[in-house]
Amino acid sequence: MYEEIGISEKVVEMSKEVEKELVDIFAKLDENCMKASSKVLKAFQDNKVSTTDFIEVTGYGYYDGGREKLERVYSQIFGAEDALVRPQIMSGTHALSLTLFGLLKYGDTMVSISGEPYDTLKSVIGLAGDSENSLIKHGIKYEEIDLIDSDFDYEKIAERVRQGSVKLIEIQRSRGYAQRKSLTMDKIEKVIKIIKDINSEVIVMVDNCYGEFVEEKEPTEVGADICVSSLMKNLGGGIATSGGYVVGKRNLVNSVAECLTSPCIGKDLGANFNQLLSYYKGLFMAPSVVKSTLKSMIFASRMLEKFGFDRISPKYDEPRTDIIQTMDLLSEDKLVKFCQGVQKGSPIESYVVPVPDDMPGYQYKEIMAGGSFTPGATIELSCDGPLCEPYTAYMQGGLTYEYGKLGIMMAIENMIK
Repeated sequence: MYEEIGISEKVVEMSKEVEKELVDIFAKLDENCMKASSKVLKAFQDNKVSTTDFIEVTGYGYYDGGREKLERVYSQIFGAEDALVRPQIMSGTHALSLTLFGLLKYGDTMVSISGEPYDTLKSVIGLAGDSENSLIKHGIKYEEIDLIDSDFDYEKIAERVRQGSVKLIEIQRSRGYAQRKSLTMDKIEKVIKIIKDINSEVIVMVDNCYGEFVEEKEPTEVGADICVSSLMKNLGGGIATSGGYVVGKRNLVNSVAECLTSPCIGKDLGANFNQLLSYYKGLFMAPSVVKSTLKSMIFASRMLEKFGFDRISPKYDEPRTDIIQTMDLLSEDKLVKFCQGVQKGSPIESYVVPVPDDMPGYQYKEIMAGGSFTPGATIELSCDGPLCEPYTAYMQGGLTYEYGKLGIMMAIENMIK
């Protein structure tokens, strides 16, 4: 079975040894998946989801009951007042950009308290690139507070909020391309309480990309005012082929919706492009898919450690708050070979050999692997990394644990050869 797809006996035997070590960890993931599934099922039932909610609405998209009900389902799952779930939101970066432009005006100050933002968001803010349409070019001020050992600088954040003039605080839950750990819900809840105790009017926005259903609670359940992400990640369940969401306080979601459509129209306009069935089904499958992804990443972490790659984060037995696994491979060749191995283990375009190249919005050349059914869907097994020291591979996804496991074994095989 394994020989037919090019996996050696050495890797197979190591995988069997590793899986024995992971039994208890996998059992905890099963339990968390059951809790998330219960939450999703109750939201579907409470909102009386029906087959009539999957009907395509064209044109302006007025009076789309299925779209409105989907957004109520999202609101309930996130413990939020309102939600915007639309195919017109093209990516996680687009969702973040819409939210920031919808909530910030000329003269406002935004503060990132999780250090440098993700590469593509730097262009939105105006820290990189030459766009005349960035936040900074629109007269919005930007400040940054670095993390301390992958935790918030609580004292500095409190001091800055007391000084006043802060309109919005942005938290990036996942690590992005930074050499830090992702931020757990406990840390996010603690810092939000500190901020709100000083000034309850400050808007706390969380970039929730890669984080949904990994922990028991979502950011809006621990005090965040607004939370955004892409449907080509966790909540799309590998079924949604486009789209993004924004959830949070009703007035804030409305401001973002007006940025997406136009003032005084907001959420009332927007054809669903026959996407509703995939959105409902993707959300329904999401807890199980996230569990499979986490199992795949934990398996990868332990396997790589066994083969001598010890600069890995998170370690296999560390708590997780997102689906990303990083490995410092310490050489360009190993990074490229590992990503090429992931591509070999993909169901789509496994014959393609990815090579490093320039990517819009990124500072360094990138190597990206992902033979996915939906291009760019990072809930499907994918791996990428910038060609700079320490040559870190960022891996995520795996629609089922079995497919994730096979892809990882092929990637390791390709690299250790």
